Amino acid sequence: MSLADPWIAALAALFLWWFSTGAILLVVRLADRMGGRAGAVAALAGLPLLGLGIWGYLVTLDGAGHAAAYHGFLAALAIWGWIELAFLTGLVTGPNLRPCPATLPEWERFLRAWGTVAYHEMALLAALLWMWIASSEAANAFGFWTFAVLYFARISAKLNLYFGVPRINTEFIPGALQHLPSHFRIRRANWLFPISVTALSFAVACWLERLFAVDAALDIVGFALLTAMTALALLEHWLMVVPLPDAKLWRWMLPAPKQTKGKVEGHHGF
Repeated sequence: MSLADPWIAALAALFLWWFSTGAILLVVRLADRMGGRAGAVAALAGLPLLGLGIWGYLVTLDGAGHAAAYHGFLAALAIWGWIELAFLTGLVTGPNLRPCPATLPEWERFLRAWGTVAYHEMALLAALLWMWIASSEAANAFGFWTFAVLYFARISAKLNLYFGVPRINTEFIPGALQHLPSHFRIRRANWLFPISVTALSFAVACWLERLFAVDAALDIVGFALLTAMTALALLEHWLMVVPLPDAKLWRWMLPAPKQTKGKVEGHHGF
């Protein structure tokens, strides 16, 4: 088996998702334990990762072969990873840093929830639009599609948390974002969840259809990576309703959290 094998590509996507998530959580946890401006320093120190992702994305747009698909995928993860690091460390969040009172009317609750993530959302959207424009006539657009899958799956996860799901884990939410859980809602079901899982399931089916229809190594690896990432996004949605201990995937590798008042328990989207 080689790196051009779709099964290897799918396993690589799974490992890279697990490793990159764990690396971000580790940095955030360490910065949270240090306190002060450690989070902002960590995010600013990670700017070379963003620069490397942008450079890697641009140089792989006209690439061919399975290596180009991997490089585009990694570049998208680097760009996405830095924006997530900036969010989780509190550097790029939103203007609202206060908990949400439980008795607010729905329109005000929505505005407050948007205010907690506004700058982060604008950064993600700006990155998505730039990557789309840059790849409009490129031979290798798998970096863009990787970021697009992450973007739309994250928007769906955030909205489901807002409308309410049965299971919300907040174990990895750092001190800078302790106001976020007040904007979540725990409830038996919401109208968006079946739409979300149906759309993600359809996307997985579409990527699989493309995977079996193409012959070029670039396309085989690229669609295998997209299939795996979209399936992971679908799994993340189901973990909002199925009581499985997903936090154990990273808990063992992280230092103990900084002691704060109250108890929080994974993270799903915000």
